Amino acid sequence: MNEQELNWDDVRDLSRRVSAGEAFTLTAESRAILQRTGPQVGIPAADVERALQGEASAATLLTEVARRIRDGSNRLSRALSEATRRQEASDVDGARQVLRDILKDEVVPLYRDIAQVQLEALDEG
Repeated sequence: MNEQELNWDDVRDLSRRVSAGEAFTLTAESRAILQRTGPQVGIPAADVERALQGEASAATLLTEVARRIRDGSNRLSRALSEATRRQEASDVDGARQVLRDILKDEVVPLYRDIAQVQLEALDEG
């Protein structure tokens, strides 16, 4: 995936507007945003397409996509900080375990990739 494909600002913006009370409308733009970002956060394309059959289910999909981006980012940040803290305390095994734990639970491919790269770096070092 290129950097433009991974720009999640549009889904965050749409989610923020809906959370602030703006009515969700299934437009060509919102449909395209959800079709692009759903699979990027680990939602199968077939499930995305099913959700896009109605406005209510599309709004629910938007909520789930935004939640996965936000929660996954928070989990990854905490895990990377904890792994770094443990590594700096000479607990490399503990750092590895933190990264293995996030890999066990994380569904967003980008966040999994980041954690995997960090784990591989620890294994090499």
